[in-house]
Order: sequence, then structure tokens, then C-alpha cells
Amino acid sequence: MPLSLSLFARRLWMALVPGLLLAASVRAAEPATSATMVPSKDGAFVIDLRARLAWPRCVEGMQWSGTTCTGTPKRMDYAEATALANARWKAEGVRWRLPRAPELKRLVDKTARPPGPNPALFPAGPYEWYWSGTANVQVGAGNQYNYGNVMEARSGGGRAGFLQGWAVNMETGESRGDVPRSTRLPVRLVRPHDE
Repeated sequence: MPLSLSLFARRLWMALVPGLLLAASVRAAEPATSATMVPSKDGAFVIDLRARLAWPRCVEGMQWSGTTCTGTPKRMDYAEATALANARWKAEGVRWRLPRAPELKRLVDKTARPPGPNPALFPAGPYEWYWSGTANVQVGAGNQYNYGNVMEARSGGGRAGFLQGWAVNMETGESRGDVPRSTRLPVRLVRPHDE
């Protein structure tokens, strides 16, 4: 029995989308080279020319002294980190946000010894997990008529994605989507570079 055109198109779309998303995230996760990452004129930001993003040289809680970052990194839970980005956006009129996981991963130079962000561009930042703004999307198929699926969701076996967030290890470039949002991690916000 031949498939209807709309059913065929839907199946083709569902087969192609995961591959396209994976290819896009792999490209975005490629490490940035020093040619695409340059300090701003005032030195307080690193401009990613390829992604057109401006990164503060210091993590939240630290200040740029003109040569390095001083102070103590501030650790925040996920709600505090997103609230900080929103407050800064309102106060400055600039779209500050938590970076997506592939954007943070681009800052990690795995060929450096030790691996991590380029210390000339991002000095004195902790080499640990940082919050990302990547959304937790449950991709598992669910069948509301299957008793097993219903019980798994009620018993917490569905991993309660809304209680977890994404973080990136700035030493290894590894990312995880199962970090409890109550965890206190360093934060590096990002904004568009419009110049």
C-alpha cells in the first residue's frame, strides 16, 4: 500500500532532522582558533568573529584589571545565573544570556597543555563545570496508552528534565544535561557582538 505524500514527507523529515541537528552541533562545537577569537579594543572582552559573540574575559565575580582577572569566581545555581543574565539585559539593553553548550565548548582548546580556554584570552578562570543555557529536551518517545510509560513518569524514572540543566567542563569540553539546577557553578555570560 503506497504512503500518502504527507505521511512520506513527515517520515522523511523525522529521519533527517536528527542528522541535521547533530551536524550543526558538531560544527558549532569545533574549537575556535586564535584567528577567530580576538580581544576587544578595550581588552575587556574576547570577540568571536565567526559566531559574532562577545565574551567577557572574566567569569562572573571576577574583574578585568587590564592584564588579568582578579577576584573570586561567583558560583550560582541555574535560576540565579539566568536571573543575572536577564537583569543585565534589562539594565544595559544588551542581550546578555547563558551560552549554549556548543558555544562554551568552542572556548576549550583540547590541544593545549593543560587543555582549557586560551589563558591569554581568558585568564584565571576556574577549570571546572560552567552553566549553559542549552535547554533540556526529553527526546524519548512516550505512549500515553502504555502503562509502563505512565508509571515511569510518575515514579521519577523520566529524569525530570525541568530539574536538570546543561553544563560544560571547561577543562575537557565535555557537556552534560543531567546536572541538578540547584548545583552552584561558575558562570560566563555572552552577548551578541554587533560591531
